Amino acid sequence: MAAVQLSGIFKRYGDTQVVHGIDLDIDDGEFVVLVGPSGCGKSTLMRMVAGLEEISGGDLMIGGTRANTLAPQQRNISMVFQSYALYPHLSVYENIAFGPRIRRESSEKFKPRIDAAAKMLNLSDYLDRLPRALSGGQRQRVAMGRAVVREPSLFLFDEPLSNLDAKLRVQMRTEIKALHQRLKNTVIYVTHDQIEAMTMADRIVVMNAGRIEQIGRPLELYDRPANLFVASFLGSPSMNFAEGVIVNRTQGTGLALKLTDGREVALERTPASAVAGANVTLGVRPEHIEITTQIPDAALDVEVIEPTGAETHLYGKIGGTTWCVTTRERSKIDPGQRVALRLPAEHIHLFDTESGRRLV
Repeated sequence: MAAVQLSGIFKRYGDTQVVHGIDLDIDDGEFVVLVGPSGCGKSTLMRMVAGLEEISGGDLMIGGTRANTLAPQQRNISMVFQSYALYPHLSVYENIAFGPRIRRESSEKFKPRIDAAAKMLNLSDYLDRLPRALSGGQRQRVAMGRAVVREPSLFLFDEPLSNLDAKLRVQMRTEIKALHQRLKNTVIYVTHDQIEAMTMADRIVVMNAGRIEQIGRPLELYDRPANLFVASFLGSPSMNFAEGVIVNRTQGTGLALKLTDGREVALERTPASAVAGANVTLGVRPEHIEITTQIPDAALDVEVIEPTGAETHLYGKIGGTTWCVTTRERSKIDPGQRVALRLPAEHIHLFDTESGRRLV
């Protein structure tokens, strides 16, 4: 296993800089997920760690050794790709054994490792098959088996599940996490799927436009996003937002957020920086909104209803913006109906509209 430190890492193609001064410490045995939209620089960053992309500046340390100029084979890493990268003419056994054979290891030395990896990944019955005779999930397990047999100090996964159907992705998420718990290796995992990030990571690194937006444990980021980008990226359905101006309440005391439609939302918790006249964005997650028969904080004119079985999503407009309300009650609400909503103070997030920075 190995700890990984990235200090001021950046990547430039000609005059274009795509990764901007990344500082990140990954503990020995930690499972870290790099997540963000396409083009945010997460795969480029991983490829620099792997040695497949030259580092334009900064320092990369793997296991206490500076790795900037080390060849990929000298970094003691294994990488699992999105495309599996299996040799179609080789059997499962020969695909897994390819690395040890290239390193000129004797079969007596590596065969026990292959048998152990195949058993661990439920591939023992498929060792004589060619990749074309396997399902997508089985092919990905072969790629993982090849990585395991390498006995690396660091595993790199580059969007390994994106080619699988939804059911297989769920299954493979569990298998990769279980593999990490057994082997205790350090893992860097790249994905654009925030559900994968939330369910698999010890810590999540949220990236955007070549920069780190926030680092933390999954529920820390979910409960206290540092800015509007993180708040909108993590969560499915995503957080609801409404822009407005902080005003003194017209009824009662304290402050309220006056939305673009003129409705006021009472603010029970406001930071010192949130003063009357400030332009802020209110955020609240769909599952935290309550349907009420009391005096409402907001009203939703329901336009679309999506039943999923376990819960129901109601979509409509609040303050000129489409909102989603998630309920587990199988209530008989119809499109066109107005629903009164309560926004619990403990679940309201406030962000500075201009900078996107979290206020509360």
